[in-house]
Amino acid sequence: MLDHPSYGVDEIAAHCGQTAVQVHDHLEELARLTLVRVSAERPGQLRAISPDIALTDALARQEAEIADRQAKLAASRAAVTRMVAERAEHRTTHGERLLGMDAIQARLERMGHSATTEALGSQPGNQRPEDLAAGRLTDAAALSRGITLRTLYQDSTRNQPHVATYAHWLLSRGGEVRTAATIPPRMVIIDRSQALVPIDPADNRKGALYVTEPGILAALLDLFEQAWHTAVPLGATHTEDPRTGLTATERELLRLLGSGLTDDAAGQRLGISSRTVGRHMSSIMERLDASSRFEAGIKAAHRGWL
Repeated sequence: MLDHPSYGVDEIAAHCGQTAVQVHDHLEELARLTLVRVSAERPGQLRAISPDIALTDALARQEAEIADRQAKLAASRAAVTRMVAERAEHRTTHGERLLGMDAIQARLERMGHSATTEALGSQPGNQRPEDLAAGRLTDAAALSRGITLRTLYQDSTRNQPHVATYAHWLLSRGGEVRTAATIPPRMVIIDRSQALVPIDPADNRKGALYVTEPGILAALLDLFEQAWHTAVPLGATHTEDPRTGLTATERELLRLLGSGLTDDAAGQRLGISSRTVGRHMSSIMERLDASSRFEAGIKAAHRGWL
């Protein structure tokens, strides 16, 4: 259409070796992607939009959608954390406190055995080899029964060999794994009807709250799905933003530090050490030609990086 703007459906079909019906289907998809528009000169025909304009507009819309989802994710994370903390203070007919890793592992095994459709998991921070080993049998049994298994890890775990090995094992068995710079608090949700979350997000080994209350489950599911749709599938590479040169982790680090968090607190959110935070910031300051973090923050905001 770019090379032959006067072509109608029949000419396009002949040129591309397709039927008119196929061309109509393709044109509908191109119109949905705003790559073609109605011609003002040729009634009843479509004209092609220059790809550099159309694709830039499409990317801008997607970026706006991602930013909106990330904002909602942050708000949901705070709300869910408060809700779980309140519920952890007492036992109800819809929840149960589990103290110690043995009790937690036993409940995870029971939940995995009862799963009939899906198991969702968010695993922030560093993963202990012994915890992964403990869950392998449960995960293998669930996958062998055709259970959909979706797991979220932080980007930092891509550099942990034991986690990468386990994640690729999950993929080889039909599971799905994605990573993001920041993900929801630790949780396991089975069949959208029962969940396990830590009593203390800072130390998941202290104990957990077993939840079946529909209101809390709905909030946890919404939080997980928001994070899942903005995460990157394992195996896909994290590319730099062409406009800023920042990776997803660097962009999130700038946002966290700009909100007032310390290096330790920001690193904990991202699953990286404070030393790694310092290395990231040194790299960002060098690219911004900034002599201090304060100057880097001003320049980053001026360039629209925050």
